[in-house]
Amino acid sequence: MIALGRELARRGHAVTLQTWRRWQADVEREGIAFAAAPEYHVFPTRERPLTPYQAVERATHETRALVREVAPAVVIADILTLAPALAGELEGVPVGTVIPHLDPRMPAGSAPYSCGARLPRTRAGRALWRGADPLLRHGLQLGRRQLNETRRRLGLPALERVHGGISEALTLVATFPQLEYPRAWPPGTHVVGPLMWEPPAPDVQPPPGGDPLILIAPSTSQDPAQTLLRAALAGLPRLPVRVLASANRQIPLDVPVAPNVRLVDWLSYSRAMPACDLVVCHGGHGTVARALASGCGLVIVPAAGDMNENGARVDWAGVGVRLPRRLVGARGLALAVGRALARPELRAGARGLQDWAARHDAAAQAADRIEEFAARG
Repeated sequence: MIALGRELARRGHAVTLQTWRRWQADVEREGIAFAAAPEYHVFPTRERPLTPYQAVERATHETRALVREVAPAVVIADILTLAPALAGELEGVPVGTVIPHLDPRMPAGSAPYSCGARLPRTRAGRALWRGADPLLRHGLQLGRRQLNETRRRLGLPALERVHGGISEALTLVATFPQLEYPRAWPPGTHVVGPLMWEPPAPDVQPPPGGDPLILIAPSTSQDPAQTLLRAALAGLPRLPVRVLASANRQIPLDVPVAPNVRLVDWLSYSRAMPACDLVVCHGGHGTVARALASGCGLVIVPAAGDMNENGARVDWAGVGVRLPRRLVGARGLALAVGRALARPELRAGARGLQDWAARHDAAAQAADRIEEFAARG
């Protein structure tokens, strides 16, 4: 959203970004007006937690005042932040959606989103997954009923469709189209490419030499025990590679660092990845998109959330390999990295996506769609 807001501000638009206070300095540095988003404790934390839809209802009332004050031409909301979308609807402002990852609305015959299964290649495979459709429909209908109850309490009409948090008028899917399964997209949906931004970080130098450079980019939230980082520090020095590893500001002091390894607190992916041959990560969409835009093949060790889905798409697109979390250890990770390096077609595929990203400015394309949307009123 910061990348999108920066592009709109560059074009001369007055942009307000409502998000958590931790991002205020970064937002304002990009020439965007900052507004603090409500921050509530959702279950199961604290002694009086809110359910997700209770939090949405409460945040909508607070955000509606901001929408009324700013009087925007459009409201563009992240798929997970329903309050701004509902507040915009209450104020009669056109509402669009940004999906900052793969589109969760799966084409017919596909496995459920985020289970980690690839697109089926046979009629039998498609029939197998269609057998799960009743369970999936039950979940979607439950979500629709919960959202409609929230809409009722806010004075908004019920929706007949599922995925009610995604705008039918304008949805920007911020991922590589090469990672999306073939489908007929709804008229208001546009796959614009990944919207990428990162906070400032100092330059770092990789270990010297000419061996392949492997970047270890673990999740900042899904691996508190640093299992992936520890496996990399123990297993990859055995290979003829150089390793540049980020510890996410928590360097483990009990792990030796080999001469062909450079371990740092934090680094800039946009500056480090172009020099790398391979990126090892948990599969968060931001890291995956940055690696592919830099022409790097991937080894993905899914941890949680949509990481299984991202790993499946990377495998399907031929730009990386997956390693199940249960196999993460020094030997397992070294084998996965060796297998990826032995497949030059992975990096060739990643460079194809790098070329595509260089020719398609995702923020510019998204801003074009928003300007057209605003002009329609």
